[in-house]
Amino acid sequence: MSLEEQLAQIREGSKKRIPEDKRAIIGKSMQDLRATGILDKTIKVGDTLPAFNLKNQNGEQVSSAALLAQGPLVLTVFRGHW
Repeated sequence: MSLEEQLAQIREGSKKRIPEDKRAIIGKSMQDLRATGILDKTIKVGDTLPAFNLKNQNGEQVSSAALLAQGPLVLTVFRGHW
């Protein structure tokens, strides 16, 4: 399964997990952010990121350089819960 197909599944699954009223708030917030022009300043596909270290789900520091040495790197950020 391709990454695009996996992401589509995640989006579809979120429709079932996130209540409609919360999705409406998220949608409005996304529209408001887009209207600021912030997307013109974001990292694009193919851009080179600066090296970074983050904690993984186990609280262990992981470096982007170490992960990139193993192959392509996909970074996702999850914020909040419902």
